[in-house]
Amino acid sequence: MSETIKLTTPLKDEDILKLKTGDKVLLSGRIYTARDAAHKRLLADIDAGQEPPFELQGAVIYYVGPSPAPPGRPIGSAGPTTSYRMDTYAPTLHSMGVKASIGKGKRGDAVKEALKEHKGVYFGATGGAGALLSQRITSAKVLAYEDLGPEAIRELEVEDFPLLVVNDAFGGELYAVPRV
Repeated sequence: MSETIKLTTPLKDEDILKLKTGDKVLLSGRIYTARDAAHKRLLADIDAGQEPPFELQGAVIYYVGPSPAPPGRPIGSAGPTTSYRMDTYAPTLHSMGVKASIGKGKRGDAVKEALKEHKGVYFGATGGAGALLSQRITSAKVLAYEDLGPEAIRELEVEDFPLLVVNDAFGGELYAVPRV
């Protein structure tokens, strides 16, 4: 049984290159939320010459649209959304310095190639466990696109956020079916 690797954001190449498919990770630090609409607007704004609302170098993007925060909590349920919907945008963001994304499900070939080319990783978070995952989030604030509601870009502070390496920087894939 492999040990759990603790990482703190922002991530660096050396952090990514020690990870292999199947590794368990506890992530702490600052991460950013974005789903389809936020990705589309973010890249349009960057193309128009605007600065992104957060530092892309070393960033981790969590594909989540959290529910409203209950009293006394920084955020509501915060479970991952299906990642392939961001596959159109992910290679460009990795080329700009994003080191990791968090979601659920498989990624397309272009994303897997971008992870190898730019030393990135795709983490899986447990789908259906949004209430439990939200307990690892210590603060949340909207950074951009507040009009998108749950899909706005948020800055989250996480502590020991539990993840699994699905795709590593070497072409490994947890969901790959072994050839017989």
